Amino acid sequence: MFALLPVLASLVMSLTDMRSTDLQHPLAVNFVGLHNYARLFGDTQFLRAALNTIVFVVAGVPLTIIVALAAANALNSGLIRLRGLFRVGFYLPVVTSIVAIAVVWRFLLDPQAGLIDNLLGLAGVHGPNWLGDPHLSLGSIIVMAVWRNFGSLMVIFLAALQGIPADLYEASTLDGAGRWQQFRRITVPLLRPALLFGAVITGIGYLQLFEEPLVMTQGGPLSSTLSVSYHIYNQFGFGNYGYASAAAYVLFVAIVALSVLQFRLLGARND
Repeated sequence: MFALLPVLASLVMSLTDMRSTDLQHPLAVNFVGLHNYARLFGDTQFLRAALNTIVFVVAGVPLTIIVALAAANALNSGLIRLRGLFRVGFYLPVVTSIVAIAVVWRFLLDPQAGLIDNLLGLAGVHGPNWLGDPHLSLGSIIVMAVWRNFGSLMVIFLAALQGIPADLYEASTLDGAGRWQQFRRITVPLLRPALLFGAVITGIGYLQLFEEPLVMTQGGPLSSTLSVSYHIYNQFGFGNYGYASAAAYVLFVAIVALSVLQFRLLGARND
């Protein structure tokens, strides 16, 4: 009841013109049907937020999976000593507060006193304004998100890699298969369930991008880091409850569509 009623109430709200001023007079709310949804796709601010979110997901999800898989493979193959220490170190950002991480990264990327630009200055390179440049701000947040989130997928992939029988690799080696062929023909197919799980949970999380731009850029500069969740948050703050609820349900449909697509691409196959 505590979960279902608010969900249904927000769905009904998305079909009305409800604003914060209507809370005292709920009977004055008018039913507008799909008008809020039509307004969304004519709202340049929402379309910019949707584009930013799509770029974040399309770039961030594959990068996170690739980095996590590379780290898990290195830990599993014994290329890295003190594997337990590295495993904890890679996973530590996942359990650290995202607000604290975003604040630290904001200082790291500061053009005046940031560590990254200072290190570039020692090499004779003038570092850019990572969060103040509309062309670099979203990419900077993507890099930070990949760094923070790959640890959780690494743990999942590492467990899946340790479940692959060593006999398969030994047999393929006797047949003349190299490391790349083993990775393509053995590792990736047997990791398909883990890859699917990682892609789905990462995609759902990245579609709801909110804390990073809120803390690091406030959606700027020039709305270059404004996400759909942040736009919904702003609309609720402005008192546009019906409009914000409609945007939230568009985001929900996008999450479902992305999950279905990932199941189609990475799900079990009969071939």
